[in-house]
Amino acid sequence: MPADFASSELTKNIPVDYRRLTWTSRLARDYSCAFEKVADHYSAPPGADGSWSNIIKARQSLRPDIAISDVLEKQLVDRQAPTAALEAVRQLRHQESVAVVTGQQAGLFGGPLFTFLKALTAIKLARQLAEEYRLPVVPVFWVDGEDHDLEEIAHCSVLDTNLSLQKTTLPLNEQKGVPASSIRLDDTIASTIYSLEDNLAKTEFTEQLINDLKNTYRPGVRLVESFARWLDQLFGHHGLVIYDSSDVAMKPFVQQLFMEELKHPGQTSHLAATAGAKFESSGYRAQVAPSHDAVALFSIDRTRQAIKVAGDDFRVGDQTLTSDEIFTKLQQHPSSFSPNVLLRPLTQDVLFPTIAYVSGPNELGYLGQLRQVYETFKIPMPVIYPRATVTVADMATLKFLDRYEVDFCDLHAQDDSLLNALLTSQIPPEVEQALKDTEQAITERLDTLNNVLQTIDPTLAGTVKSTRGRMEKDLRNLRTKIIQAAKRRDETLRRQFNRARSQAFPSGEPQERAVAGVYFLNKYGSAFINRLFEDLPIEPGNHWLLNI
Repeated sequence: MPADFASSELTKNIPVDYRRLTWTSRLARDYSCAFEKVADHYSAPPGADGSWSNIIKARQSLRPDIAISDVLEKQLVDRQAPTAALEAVRQLRHQESVAVVTGQQAGLFGGPLFTFLKALTAIKLARQLAEEYRLPVVPVFWVDGEDHDLEEIAHCSVLDTNLSLQKTTLPLNEQKGVPASSIRLDDTIASTIYSLEDNLAKTEFTEQLINDLKNTYRPGVRLVESFARWLDQLFGHHGLVIYDSSDVAMKPFVQQLFMEELKHPGQTSHLAATAGAKFESSGYRAQVAPSHDAVALFSIDRTRQAIKVAGDDFRVGDQTLTSDEIFTKLQQHPSSFSPNVLLRPLTQDVLFPTIAYVSGPNELGYLGQLRQVYETFKIPMPVIYPRATVTVADMATLKFLDRYEVDFCDLHAQDDSLLNALLTSQIPPEVEQALKDTEQAITERLDTLNNVLQTIDPTLAGTVKSTRGRMEKDLRNLRTKIIQAAKRRDETLRRQFNRARSQAFPSGEPQERAVAGVYFLNKYGSAFINRLFEDLPIEPGNHWLLNI
């Protein structure tokens, strides 16, 4: 077992060095633990004092339009967001205020656990910086309401009583490319909530959780609004400001940014592609590979369609627009445009005085392709701060890992090699020694026999070799039968192993990506979020095993 795992610490957070997480990308590991290797792609390392001072000064000197706060406050008032969130919005009007931003698509019922972890990290980082630098730091959650990956948005998965992953899906029959912001829930949301309830183990918190979801996800309400309301309820009282990015009232504030993108079509894509090539040459994987004719904007009519350069004109779907036509459309209808993945971060930082963006490990890739894009648009690039990463494990799992000295990271493998090794380790030492002695004795005797036979008939060496192979095979089979006997004898160990692996890596995926946050709310109630706020460290460099 790693040295940081000890019996005396079983009731506390247990750190796992982030560099040991083989299911993460090399880029994510180096960013968190060896930033100097990737420094050329980002503005500053996370956590360095000088980095914060510089970006704070840069953002205080480049203030967003104060009217943005009015639009944002209206969103929260309309959703009846908690008082603490409203007070945080009003702080954004202060000249010295800055923001810590994070975001995600409007995943069903709050999406995977990592959505909660992003919100948590943004709030805790904002509080730390506010205390250290004595200025208002507002945490903001950007709901990507115009995302059109409905397949990813419309489901969530929870663990059932057997720790098997069960998916709940909201039926959507929308045309491909329709943004999430245009979807209103209908009567199928009721049956979807019932499906979720059926998949959850019944606890003392289930009834309240289901009632809260029914009050938040209602027929007639937009899917994105329901998601925002749900996060308001969970995190708003901690001062997290939930922003629905599909709000058409915000589009005039980013109209100039979109105009600049259209005036220099393909430039953002070219810069990002060049940075991506540098990533690739350094052994990392570029997250985005934009085509040379791609404009970093979508056109939104009923669906979200990419805009491409077509000579001196622009191509939107099967329609061609002249430069004059597309500029006129932007001037008259800015709500008809939406940033793609490359321009979304800059859109965010035009609207908010962002000093840090709390990023997931996969986002690090495309954000690292944008440094030159930020410089071109003369927008200060924020510090990219990795979100907290955690596996929630019950005490039985932690005791199993400790008792059998199982490396948590080894649970990620989905074959039985680790289980077989564990079972083998449980075989009495004298059995293992007897097998080794037998193998050694056979080797020695056959070597002696082979030497003697050389004086009689050298061609018999092949027979000795084949005999050796059969005997080694028989011994391997015998060893396998012993292991199988141990399996039958020690089913408790097998159950404990499978339970720990299913909890940590359901269906082979890290828990925080595979399991929805509502699963933990159902299991632990509000104590779950309270524990995260109180005890989970957010400094980069470690994954945490957490017992609630």
